[in-house]
Amino acid sequence: MTHPGNALELLAARHFPSFLARCFNTVDPGSRFFGNWHIDLMAEYLEAVRRGEIRRLIVNVPPRSLKSLTISVAYPAWRLGHDPALRVVVASYAHELARRHSLDTRAVMKSDWYRSLFPATRIRRGRDRAQRFSTTANGFRFATSVGGTLTGDGGDLLIVDDPHDPRRAQSAALREATLTWFDQTFSTRLNDKRRGAMIVVMQRLHEADLSGHLLARGGWTHLSLPAEVESAQRIHFGKVQMVRHPGTPLHPEREGGDELAEARRMLGEAGYAAQYLQRPAPAAGGLIKAAWLRPAAMPDPARVRRVLQSWDTAYKADALNDPSVCLTVIEHEDGLHLAEVFRERLEYPALRREAARLAARWRPSVILVEDKASGQSLIQDLKAMPGRLPVQAVRPVADKLTRLAVTTPRLEAGGFTIEAGAGWAGDFVREATIFPNAAHDDQVDALSQLLSWLDAERGRVVRLKLGGL
Repeated sequence: MTHPGNALELLAARHFPSFLARCFNTVDPGSRFFGNWHIDLMAEYLEAVRRGEIRRLIVNVPPRSLKSLTISVAYPAWRLGHDPALRVVVASYAHELARRHSLDTRAVMKSDWYRSLFPATRIRRGRDRAQRFSTTANGFRFATSVGGTLTGDGGDLLIVDDPHDPRRAQSAALREATLTWFDQTFSTRLNDKRRGAMIVVMQRLHEADLSGHLLARGGWTHLSLPAEVESAQRIHFGKVQMVRHPGTPLHPEREGGDELAEARRMLGEAGYAAQYLQRPAPAAGGLIKAAWLRPAAMPDPARVRRVLQSWDTAYKADALNDPSVCLTVIEHEDGLHLAEVFRERLEYPALRREAARLAARWRPSVILVEDKASGQSLIQDLKAMPGRLPVQAVRPVADKLTRLAVTTPRLEAGGFTIEAGAGWAGDFVREATIFPNAAHDDQVDALSQLLSWLDAERGRVVRLKLGGL
């Protein structure tokens, strides 16, 4: 008679979803594991990879679907348990993300239950590092970042988990760099081109992201799991047979209808369609729609929280360069109101006087100035003025298109208005809705700078509330 404990161990060794549940409890012991049919389906595809029936697999799933735990953490541990000589390479867009997944896999493989389950698989002493650890059978799991070097490291199983930074996926240059790295570096590291396997797991971010690039080329098995479906979908692969109905979230125990609605609101329709529905599409027209920029009267003073100013300063005052721009925005209980746009070509002494005048008129809580060109001098001079003006230097972290793209969900969600009847309103709307094809982009730069700062501020507040994590 088989002991119940031994039976459970045998089940985990043979049944990947059972193994995954134990991994979850190891890496996140304070949380409850909720199994789901989509996890069973991913497991069926991963089993097909192990059997050699699938050599090239793309898995597209929404955030918070346990994709990384399943494919980057548990699956390498499970494969090494069955074959301790296997060589696994796992890459993610960020070094810290890749390192964290590696540490989670190592924690699983060092657990008592894993060692009991797979007694032949042991991590070799002296070759046990966060980024790379080896087994006594000379297998290994190696973690790297997208764009990183792989000199001398080949693998039997190559996994790419989240190859693109979601905040920068709209940058054509950064996407192209990722595609080039995959084609010319990562994919060449298979030890056996005929028998080795590659897996790409990610949420869709752009029609020309790595998934789109590989699907257009052909030769890849594609598993797409949208957060919700518009029509009934029959699923039959391996042991998973079911019909998925509209209105039923992919994993309701982790992300139900209310959570999906909030994700749609935060990401906007385009972002939600890509990341949650796995349907990226080119934007129809500009990134900013005219309907998002509604005219309105000045907000009730009783509902005003603070005034913000955002400066985009020009390099020179000649007619070929962008003017210097200052947006004055009132933050109130219902959103943001663009109260004034200052836009002129000025030599620096006049620019400094206008900045001081606008600060005195509106008394802003924050004055944002990009830390470049004449902005550097303006930051220093405003800080030196009497009254300790609240100047903050801002350094952009991506190209203009990317900076704007990540802030548009705030505009699309509503709550952004512009001063009704203002003489500058028409020009502002034209530039915003034509970008990036307008002759000038100074107003858009000042706007994305302000919205990015607000998003970053919100992130800082959340971290403080969580204890600085």
